[in-house]
Parts: sequence; structure tokens; C-alpha cells
Amino acid sequence: MITIALAKGRLAQKGLKRLTQANILFSEFDEQSRKLIFESDDKQARIVFVKAMDVPIYVANGIADVGIVGKDVLLENNEYVNELADIEFGACRLCVCGLKPLPSDRKPVIASKYPRVTEQYFSSQGIDVDIIKLEGSVELAPLLELSDAIVDIVESGLTLKENNLSIFTTIALSSARLIVNPRSYKTKIKAMTPIIKAIMQGDNV
Repeated sequence: MITIALAKGRLAQKGLKRLTQANILFSEFDEQSRKLIFESDDKQARIVFVKAMDVPIYVANGIADVGIVGKDVLLENNEYVNELADIEFGACRLCVCGLKPLPSDRKPVIASKYPRVTEQYFSSQGIDVDIIKLEGSVELAPLLELSDAIVDIVESGLTLKENNLSIFTTIALSSARLIVNPRSYKTKIKAMTPIIKAIMQGDNV
């Protein structure tokens, strides 16, 4: 049985749609259910739902053979997985955003769910910053003066606009990526191939 790690939300919905189009069916799946593991109708595959940041961890450790995850998570996570393809949905940007320019008379404070990416970016710019890791709505941090700016994903930009925040710079582009466990890719390739092809095939109209 091939195990596919997903995070509930749009990436999972798109991934499941592509599997369904390839006749890899999960009839028992219920988006409202709190159940975390579902087997395919033919018992050849199962999906497991984990937090987005944990998808590469499950795949790297061989608990899952395949995963769908955003490039932003891969940049932050740095787990050893094979990134097979950009599967071209879930497009967004990792950006530095704030209310006003960063201070020049002291060390800027940056809030983010992505401390590793944040540190790498500002280090590459020769800027020393203090980083606060947040898990919730990071947009609050500059509004409540917890930080001078944030590093976060931006899709439509509507949340930023409604909170009077501006994009200062784009660090990286992100979209959904198909990842696999390197060992599984060697030892289970025959069983994995239909799933990989299904996820990579694109959406049928």
C-alpha cells in the first residue's frame, strides 16, 4: 500500500481530484470528518492528513511514500525528499510585508511562520534582524507593534490590503510540489507510478 501525505485544504482537494480523475478512488473520504487516514477503494493506497509543515517530515522518514506540499514549506523545512515536479496549483508568494519601512537605527524585528527562510533572506541582504516565530495570523504582529514587519505567504493580497499592510519585496514564488521518499522511489516505483502520474497529469475539464 502506498501512503500519500496531505494537508487538509486546497492542496488536498486538488490532489484528490486528480487521483479521482485517474480512477484512484477514496469513496469513504469525508472532508468534514476528523478521521486522519482513508484507504482507497482498491486498497492499493491510503491518504494521511497531517499539518502542512509536517508533510515533508512524514515523507523524509518513510512514513509516507508520496506527499503534496507547497514550495514555501519545503524551503522552510529542509527535509531530505525528492521533489519530483511543480504540479502547478496553489500559487502564492513568500513576501516581506509591513506598515512602514524597516527601521535603520536599530535591529528590525520580523515575525513569521518561516524563521529559516526569514533568516536566510535577511542574511543574504546583509541585514541583522530579530525573528519572532508565530503560528497564527502574523498580520497582527506589525499592527500591534510586536514586530516591524512580517514574512508570510501572499495569495490575493486581500488580507494585507484590509489591514493596511504593503508588500516590500518578494522572497520566493511558491506552488504545490509532488515529493517522494527517496528509498520508496527506488523500491516501490511500480506501485507508486500510477499515483505519481495521476497527480502530475493536470486537471481534466
